[in-house]
Amino acid sequence: MLIIGIAGGTGSGKTTVVHQIMNELPETEVGIISQDSYYKETQNLSFDERALINFDHPRAIDFDLMVEHLIDLKEGKTIEQPVYSFVTHNRTQDTIVTHPRKVMIVEGILIFTHQVLREMFDVKIFVHADSDERLIRRLKRDISERGRDMEEVLNRYQSTLKPMHQQFIEPTKAFADIIIPNDKYNTVAIDVVRAVINQRIT
Repeated sequence: MLIIGIAGGTGSGKTTVVHQIMNELPETEVGIISQDSYYKETQNLSFDERALINFDHPRAIDFDLMVEHLIDLKEGKTIEQPVYSFVTHNRTQDTIVTHPRKVMIVEGILIFTHQVLREMFDVKIFVHADSDERLIRRLKRDISERGRDMEEVLNRYQSTLKPMHQQFIEPTKAFADIIIPNDKYNTVAIDVVRAVINQRIT
């Protein structure tokens, strides 16, 4: 199994890169694990308490479960990924049944901050985007998909997103094997990644 880690700041375009990589690959041979599914269980907290959690800090992520699930997949076992709701700030009762694949893509802003998880990646990709561009994308997404208002998104960006990006995410660019500047459609970088994958699965 080839495990690819794709990191980068919020709104950097990681999801776009994932789709670009998968576009020409057999669907049955590639799977995805999203860090967003692995925010820690917080049933013991009220909604107001959960809303105060710093979701851009590594301690908000259940990395132990991510590592455990990747190990299970490598051993040929099927896993059940948690499903997280950004509306309620909590895990739902649902899970996503995920089968082992020749290639597993793990994507998330903080996945390179955890050493054990990071060392499981055969290829590490960092998607870089200008901070203004990332803020615009975050605004659009959180307002349209997560029920936030502009003031809330901007406050969170200034108080947590930006400092957390500078403290935890940007430094992990140093671990990347490939850095993809996402200010335009970067066909060369995507083709390189596809070539590595095809070499493994053919």
